[in-house]
Amino acid sequence: MYAVLKTGGKQYRVQEGDVLFVEKIEAEVDSTIELTDILAVTNAEGKLVVGSPVVEGAKVVAKVVAQGKAKKIVVFKFKAKKDYRKKQGHRQPYTKIAIEKIEA
Repeated sequence: MYAVLKTGGKQYRVQEGDVLFVEKIEAEVDSTIELTDILAVTNAEGKLVVGSPVVEGAKVVAKVVAQGKAKKIVVFKFKAKKDYRKKQGHRQPYTKIAIEKIEA
């Protein structure tokens, strides 16, 4: 059984037991969250149910494993022959979640 969920502007195909990194969700570590934007889900018989836009009554229960920041990327801008240089770093925050249950 799997589901396609949407969170943080991205779509993920998940099964029970999967661990994934998503855009930051405001939740405490070791807490349980419910994701309700389910775009598609397979039922117990293996048939795919596609929502328009979401599947009514479907949700994914996940546990927050960690909150963190990704590796730093360097944003460097410059203009040739104009003495313009700008160096900036960025670390994207993320939430690591473990999928516990898919309810459809």
